[in-house]
Amino acid sequence: MRLASLGSGSKGNATLVAAGETLIMVDCGFSLRETRRRMARLGVDPDELDAVLVTHEHSDHSAGVGVLSRNHDVPVYLTHGTASTGRVDGCASTVRINAGECFSIGDLDIEAVPVPHDAREPCQYLFRSGELRWGVLTDLGSVTQHVIDSYRRCDGLLLEFNHDLDMLWGGNYPEPLKHRVGGDWGHLNNSQAVSFLQATGVDSLRHLVVAHVSENNNCLDRAREALSEVMDPADSRLVFADQGDGFGWLALD
Repeated sequence: MRLASLGSGSKGNATLVAAGETLIMVDCGFSLRETRRRMARLGVDPDELDAVLVTHEHSDHSAGVGVLSRNHDVPVYLTHGTASTGRVDGCASTVRINAGECFSIGDLDIEAVPVPHDAREPCQYLFRSGELRWGVLTDLGSVTQHVIDSYRRCDGLLLEFNHDLDMLWGGNYPEPLKHRVGGDWGHLNNSQAVSFLQATGVDSLRHLVVAHVSENNNCLDRAREALSEVMDPADSRLVFADQGDGFGWLALD
């Protein structure tokens, strides 16, 4: 099983997951032209996609889904709540699921894990192929016991380190936006992400991707400092995703 990113951050997100003959994209917040360009950089073509999975309706995750689906005849999986917003429309075809549901696409078994975020029925995804488990976990404002239980024993994990609290509260965001980002239905800060890792454990991880890092309210030095509580910031298992390039293929064998 392999995982790669087209880009990660508030300006657009898309993650690729591959196993056997199956290729899936999680979210697409980029234009069609940019999506094609970034996929080519990773050595894949949109016509190879078996599905696009949407986590929620916010534009940095969903803006490019419909046009990608139409132009390359890719089915889109999304929750009933996400579909009801009308913000992921014009797809070639859709499969509506419930947060908490398990399903399979080709060589991948998938679980849609419900998370607390200010969207309508948002979820994140766990992927299984044989005994291997990749977890994708971003866009949640707090960590529930269900999230902890679901993401234990992952072999690979892409995890949100969205903001540093001091940078957020001392920054120039309007007060309502600060409260939204830092609230229980917003995004994970560095300390919350580390607490999650302490609860789930890092020993089983072969790859840990630090993702969805805010360009305004966080920096890699602060994320690394926080991570030092659970692992060496120079650990070869660590990968830092960015907005411009995402990251290249990471394999679990």
